[in-house]
Amino acid sequence: MNERFFSLPAEKQQAIINAGYKVFSQNSYKNSPMSEIAEAAGISKSLLFHYFHNKKELYMFLWDKCAEITIEFLTKYNCYGQKNLFESMERGMRAKMEIIRLYPDMASFTIRAFYEKDTEISAAVQESYHKYFNLKADKTLLNMNPEQFIEGLDIPMMYREMYWASEGYLWEMVQRGNVDIDEMEKGFLKLMNFWKSIYLRKE
Repeated sequence: MNERFFSLPAEKQQAIINAGYKVFSQNSYKNSPMSEIAEAAGISKSLLFHYFHNKKELYMFLWDKCAEITIEFLTKYNCYGQKNLFESMERGMRAKMEIIRLYPDMASFTIRAFYEKDTEISAAVQESYHKYFNLKADKTLLNMNPEQFIEGLDIPMMYREMYWASEGYLWEMVQRGNVDIDEMEKGFLKLMNFWKSIYLRKE
């Protein structure tokens, strides 16, 4: 990757990143031409190749950028410092809503990339996913007070179940197109209220 990309104004970097997310989220890796990404970003194809040597390099940069952006915003909203799981999740929801406003196609890209079967990039995506997932899980569970939950609960399993359900809900919303942020937020709050009713210890 050419370091000159990082010398671009932040708005131009974001335009290129969003163009990549948009095109790659709408097509398979193989059927996502660099020329289409360049057009969506408002630059020439040659200039895009000047910043990224090939399509795989751009794709993996975008994939890693997803994790970087997510961790940045979760940290900004102090999600990792909470001892109450649901307070952490509510903060995380607000962080993700802000991410969606800035990068509207990032969620679709992440889901498509996770299930991408092209051997040129699938192994690298899965390796990166497990590294970032374990980091996020460890950070979330680090300060959690186990006494808030019902006795005998498998807390790591509960966390994974909620993670999978959240990702599934996000996938469903993304597939509808033109994501309604307010509707998504209401849906997440409803999910969290349900989890609270079955997992939290009754006072």
